[in-house]
Amino acid sequence: MTARQPAEQAGTGGPSRVGDVMTRAAVAVGRTALFKDIVARMEQWNVSALPVLEGDGRVVGVVSEADLLPKEEFRDSDPDRMTQRRRLGDLAKAGGVTAEDLMSTPAVTVHADATLAEAARIMALKRVKRLPVVTAEGVLEGVVSRGDLLKVFLRDDRELADEIRREVLDVLFPAPVEPLHVVVVDGVVTLTGKVTDGTRIPLAVRMVRGVEGVVGVDCYLAEG
Repeated sequence: MTARQPAEQAGTGGPSRVGDVMTRAAVAVGRTALFKDIVARMEQWNVSALPVLEGDGRVVGVVSEADLLPKEEFRDSDPDRMTQRRRLGDLAKAGGVTAEDLMSTPAVTVHADATLAEAARIMALKRVKRLPVVTAEGVLEGVVSRGDLLKVFLRDDRELADEIRREVLDVLFPAPVEPLHVVVVDGVVTLTGKVTDGTRIPLAVRMVRGVEGVVGVDCYLAEG
């Protein structure tokens, strides 16, 4: 991959909410969708999970590859009593035929106005790869995946430099001792210059790290 050139010019801003990066043409199934149809749809669209919808488009659950695998795992096995007690839910799914039998419910969802960090936190805590994006009424709007959240790191270095200068440096250091410089290469930010209030430098670093798309920060700001 060719490294991008340092950037210090103005940009247009980048994604910060789930609605900015989600896939709107979401693939879903109804409660009565059959096992083989679910597998075929996952294969066709190259996805690992599908929202399950009521007739009005409201998300009532999610069926994932993990929900489907027990059918193969227990296909020709005779689990002992301890396994039956410990894996009761999986055993029930092994006998499932429709999405309603197989789905995990309630569905783990997110709203379009959630931040990318919030969506990433939900995915990590719930150990899921995709989240249905729903309205306040629970109606499906789209789907956001781990890959969608990573798109923020494709932001142009020039956009990042402009946002950092405008939203961080100009706010915290409106009258620097000498001009402050922001250089961004492949998402890594380098800050240089002298400021009147050195106590604000750690805050500046934290704020820059919080800018969507920043990979790392090298700070050489000093009090002059």
